[in-house]
Amino acid sequence: MIEFSNFSCSFNNREILKNINLKIKDHLVILGSNGSGKSTLVKSVCKLVKYEGNILLDGKNTETYEQKELAKKVVYIPTKLEIADEFISVEEFVLLGRFAHKRSFFDYTKEDRLLVEKNLEFLKLSHLKKHSVKSLSSGEQQLIQIAQALTQQSKTIIFDEPTANLDPRNTMLIASHIRELKNSHNILVITHDLEFASSLGIDVAFIKNASVRLYNEQIDFKEMVNEYD
Repeated sequence: MIEFSNFSCSFNNREILKNINLKIKDHLVILGSNGSGKSTLVKSVCKLVKYEGNILLDGKNTETYEQKELAKKVVYIPTKLEIADEFISVEEFVLLGRFAHKRSFFDYTKEDRLLVEKNLEFLKLSHLKKHSVKSLSSGEQQLIQIAQALTQQSKTIIFDEPTANLDPRNTMLIASHIRELKNSHNILVITHDLEFASSLGIDVAFIKNASVRLYNEQIDFKEMVNEYD
């Protein structure tokens, strides 16, 4: 469970989120217009932004987690893959998901590499494992980010606009994988795509005017359009 208590966040003297009190038991889609604070809210769970208030993850304040310990609990998948090494292969990139588990000054284990193979096979990416990450399409890059997240074995996976750069076919593919992952992980998804959001069948939070409103999965997404006004 993730619990926000008296959570507030500002940027350049602009209040983005104010006094948020929110409990996320398992799965949640987060909607809202550009600049409403969707990414800010979820990035704060991974200590990627500064904020005021408290965030509890499994009953423990996230500020007290060591970074590797936190990485074993939650993983954040950005909208677009950014890589520093343009020559890194798919296999090497996915293996980085084991960094939080790796002993300092030791190489990755055989078990680590077998887990990479398993997740590449699960996502039907095995044929790409020796390809450079830079050579992949947007859809393939999104999939290898999921593979890396699964290899990290974090219980909670945060998807930040996972279909923003994808065509309809890859959008459907990503949606299918996320629905399947609901059986084994806690899923948080940020999106602007109402059709994609409705296909996931999970509760919804809408961020507007620095506050959060919760809806259950039975929400009428056609009516949700009015919330963007």
